[in-house]
This record gives sequence, structure tokens and C-alpha cells, in this order.
Amino acid sequence: MGSIPTRGSTIFFVPRKKLSIGDFEWTADLAYAVGLIVTDGCLSGTGRHIILKSKDIEQIKNFKKCLGLKNKIGSTKKILSSGSTATYYRVQFGDVKFYRWLVSIGLTSAKTYTVPSLPIPDAYFPDFLRGHLDGDGTITTYVDNYNASKNEAYRYTRLFIRFISASEFHLRWIQETTQRLLGIHGDFWRCISKDKKRVDMSQLKYMKKDSKILIPWLYYKKDLPCLSRKRDKAEITLANIMNIPRKEYTRTA
Repeated sequence: MGSIPTRGSTIFFVPRKKLSIGDFEWTADLAYAVGLIVTDGCLSGTGRHIILKSKDIEQIKNFKKCLGLKNKIGSTKKILSSGSTATYYRVQFGDVKFYRWLVSIGLTSAKTYTVPSLPIPDAYFPDFLRGHLDGDGTITTYVDNYNASKNEAYRYTRLFIRFISASEFHLRWIQETTQRLLGIHGDFWRCISKDKKRVDMSQLKYMKKDSKILIPWLYYKKDLPCLSRKRDKAEITLANIMNIPRKEYTRTA
């Protein structure tokens, strides 16, 4: 992947071992874990503990594997507004030096509105963004039958990928980076909440044309850490789209 850009001192990271003092070297696993921390993670106010929560236990297991953690996975049940019950999983570990390194790249204990641009090397940006997608992103696909009654050829498979954050600056940085690396732009907008108790969110959305470029870039090989349900949805939909013959148009004089 070529030379790895660094800021300040050289960064070293040894996966699958206890996080230790020293700096940290960017790897695909570390970049993915940082993507999860940015979205679903929390830097506690103690200055040493990092916490990750998720409804997907697979995500917690991926996080542990990427960082070589042996900590136990906890769980809590939460009653949703619909009345149903959901299980949330979490893992917490303490490492002062890793915590300080996360702070040094721009994360804070109160990061909801303050996530900045991050010094992710270009070589590992797909891994970081895949973690971001697994944390606070969505992959949406459906069949649009709106005009199918007129002509079966008007039945379309829709696909888009969306990234969500309360930090507009952070999403603008993702938009600029993907444009620089892939030539895709995406659509950006701010969602103002009518409920004062809820946080205003920004969204970055890539429609089908851009998603066809983004998906193979995010899932560039097998056995990458990721949420398998999101990868399966993306790759199955992409395969179906690629197999659909392009509709031919005729011009009339």
C-alpha cells in the first residue's frame, strides 16, 4: 500500500495483543475500530476507558478482534417506544495510552458535535469508512414499482448508502475525501429535529451510481471486519443491478 503518512512521532500498533504504551501504527483493523469508536463508541470522562455499544453482537466481537481485547461482553435490555424489547451489547476496556492517542487524532469524551477530520491514511480510509457505515450508516435497497404498471421495464432496483453524524464538519470531510479518492460526490443535507430533546443530524447520501463505485471499495476483499448483514445486502443488490440489462431508448424524428 506504499508508505504510510504519519503525524508527529511514528505510530505503532500490535493487533491481538494487550494495548500498550507507545504510539500506534495504522492498520486495516485499527482504522475499522476507529470508525466504530467515532460512531458507536464513547471515551469516558475518566481519561482511560473506551466503551462500544451496539445492538449487533457481531459488531462488538469484530471490535474486540480488531483490538485484541479479552474483555467480557455485557448486555442490557431496553424497552422501545413501540413497547418491544431490544438487547444492547457493550464492551469496555481501559488503556490510558490508547485513550490519549485517540484524543491526539481528534476525538473527545463529548464528541457528538465535535468529531473533526481525522488523520486517516488514504490506504486505510476504506476500512475506517466501513466501520463508520457499520456504526451509524445505512444501506437501503428496494424495488421501485411506481411505473411498472405501464411497462415492466420501468421496474427499478434502488440502492443508496447513507452516513449520519451530528457533526456537519465531519461529514463534509468524508464527502471531500471520497470525492478526492473515488471521484464520487454524494448529496449532503442537514436534518433539523422538531423535537428539542433530539439532536440535529447531518446526512451524506450516495445514490446508486455512486454506490456501485463505493461498495467494491469498502469491501475490497473477503474476511474483512464488517457487519455481515450489511455486506450481504450491498453485494447481493449490486450483483442484481449489474445483471439487469440496460434499457434501450429510441428517438423519434
